[in-house]
Amino acid sequence: MQKKEVVDAVTMKRALTRITYEIIERNKGIQDIVLVGIKTRGIYIAQRIAERLKQLEQIDVPVGELDITLYRDDMDGQSMKKRSLEEPELHSSDIPVSLEGKEVILIDDVLFTGRTIRAAMDAVMDLGRPRKISLAVLVDRGHRELPIRADYVGKNIPTSMAEEIIVEVEEKDGADRILIASTEQ
Repeated sequence: MQKKEVVDAVTMKRALTRITYEIIERNKGIQDIVLVGIKTRGIYIAQRIAERLKQLEQIDVPVGELDITLYRDDMDGQSMKKRSLEEPELHSSDIPVSLEGKEVILIDDVLFTGRTIRAAMDAVMDLGRPRKISLAVLVDRGHRELPIRADYVGKNIPTSMAEEIIVEVEEKDGADRILIASTEQ
């Protein structure tokens, strides 16, 4: 598998800063916002956006962690050829505030088919009824299977189906960067 870096740490930080500014501009205040990161890398991205919001607006925005494992519709491995047939590994969700009447911004690293986001919306609705759900992603790579689009996008990186986007974050992977991996020879 060949890997090529397409976004370095500086460019990734700029993309997250742009998302942060867009959140501030579109929401005309951030008092009723809850950032909800989708496990795993979405959580780190959500925490970074919350830190930047605090720097810019001097407001602590709650950050939750969402595990969507049980909400996925592709756990049988049929719809995604790389999905393992093993039992799913369960993690817990941790949402520090009520979502009732709040604006929830779901945060994930890569938007691909839309299935992860559909599962995340189902999980959020089971936790409460927010006023609004928005979506922020670091990378939109296209190839939707569901009618889902991101409200906030750090980078649009068109890919073929033979490519994979790999987001690495310092907290989990030791570096900030985005790679494209190609399975074609």
